[in-house]
Amino acid sequence: MTTIPAEATKSITNRLRRAQGQLGAVLAMIEDERDCREIVTQLSAASSAIDRAGFAIIASALKECLREGEESGDPVELADLEKLFLSLA
Repeated sequence: MTTIPAEATKSITNRLRRAQGQLGAVLAMIEDERDCREIVTQLSAASSAIDRAGFAIIASALKECLREGEESGDPVELADLEKLFLSLA
């Protein structure tokens, strides 16, 4: 099983905390009956932060899988990596 390397964890958690704050702002904007354009803009920012965190996780996993494959002599399962990437599409 591949885990997120420690050096990537801080960056990824920061992105997700930013997205969490943006989602909270979206909820507050809806409750305050703010303009739909403002809400969609904030929602887009949250979605982008989540996507970037997901891609960072996948990139970290890819790097780790390649390293583990080199060390063990086992080939990297490209189909599994492709599924990870497509899950964010």
